[in-house]
Amino acid sequence: MSAYTTVVVGTDGSPTSFAAVERAASVARDSDAELVIVTAFTPSSREDTAAAELELKEDAYQVRGFNPADETLRRAVDKASGVGASRIRTKAVDGSPVDVLRAAVAEHAADLLVVGNRGLNTLSGRLLGSVPADVARRADVDVLIVHTT
Repeated sequence: MSAYTTVVVGTDGSPTSFAAVERAASVARDSDAELVIVTAFTPSSREDTAAAELELKEDAYQVRGFNPADETLRRAVDKASGVGASRIRTKAVDGSPVDVLRAAVAEHAADLLVVGNRGLNTLSGRLLGSVPADVARRADVDVLIVHTT
């Protein structure tokens, strides 16, 4: 089996998802592959932003033009770089995590998808489904589920 050429990893900004980013970065480094770090998010509504600005008053600059997904991706890139990954792309997309990850795999012609196992062994995960289980079931490429919990 040849080395991977493009690795996609999902992060939601949690410590466990950053563990998956670090593992994906290690695989990318060892395979000399490109690493694509993806986060799925739902943007704040204008009403939510306006309410936050009203509450923050003179500190409202903190929410104007701020997208938490950008900060999540910045931190993920720091983690991946720290492990030695050199070719890194990022992508923040509005949507459900499973759909966003599958779309990123297709868009970047990835041959490996990496996710953490958070939610995989929980009661709600077994009843309602979890991102790692849904991704593993629906992916058209190799999936690495990293033990992060």
